[in-house]
Amino acid sequence: MHAPRPGPPAIALRDVTKRFAAEGPRPYTALRDLDLEVAPGEFCAVVGPTGCGKSTTLTLVAGLEQPSSGAVRVHGEEVSGITPGVGFMFQTDAILPWKTVLDNVSAGPRFRGTPKRTAIADARDWIRRVGLSGFEDRYPHQLSGGMRKRVALAQNLINEPRILLMDEPFSALDVQTRAKMSDELLALWELTRPAVVFVTHDLEEAIALADKVVVLTAGPAATVKAAFAIDLPRPRVVQEIRFDARFVDLYQRIWDALRSEVDRAYAQTTLAGGREKP
Repeated sequence: MHAPRPGPPAIALRDVTKRFAAEGPRPYTALRDLDLEVAPGEFCAVVGPTGCGKSTTLTLVAGLEQPSSGAVRVHGEEVSGITPGVGFMFQTDAILPWKTVLDNVSAGPRFRGTPKRTAIADARDWIRRVGLSGFEDRYPHQLSGGMRKRVALAQNLINEPRILLMDEPFSALDVQTRAKMSDELLALWELTRPAVVFVTHDLEEAIALADKVVVLTAGPAATVKAAFAIDLPRPRVVQEIRFDARFVDLYQRIWDALRSEVDRAYAQTTLAGGREKP
């Protein structure tokens, strides 16, 4: 496992609570007293039951939401608006359907004022890095799901973000394509080493990718239950590392922490469903 770079944390959430308006007199508390730290260059995966605030955590780091209490800091600076230097990959494609692959990938640099010729050259380079050379003039509807995810990766990484937030980016892909995309992600991440927060429901995916796996408790009022260092060697091949004895041991330890939270979330959902029956 690589050693994170020294210095202040890339991301630090301290005693963060996040409430949302809800029907009825009381707001909904998504997160309560959450503490999370990610070092520069560290790949952190976040797992937890459905509805435990994983995506909310990402939006707080990105500055798309503000905490109700506590502090969110990025590279030592408190987040008070949209956080600069952050890339965000969502579950659904955020690429523009009316633009070609080349125009989508070059859009970020051009928006930031990079001369068109330089932006196009850089975009062609990143398109090559994600294995899409020859597809520069295609439109998103002409691409497979995996190819669109490659475009989204290039679209984010061309901006050389210091932090990359990923909200279940590969969940809609088939198993084989998902494994290939995970390998692609690791290879591209090695080029610039941004700090990554990767949200997933797949514990195997989390362990195979990350330096650290953080387990959140079931919501509402979710918080960090445990964090596990992933001491598997790099570079990794996702499909092969799963057979490593240490991988199996880590899976068992993390699942022991996660299982009770999944059971609790399932019980809450079942109870709520029963209450809604006539």
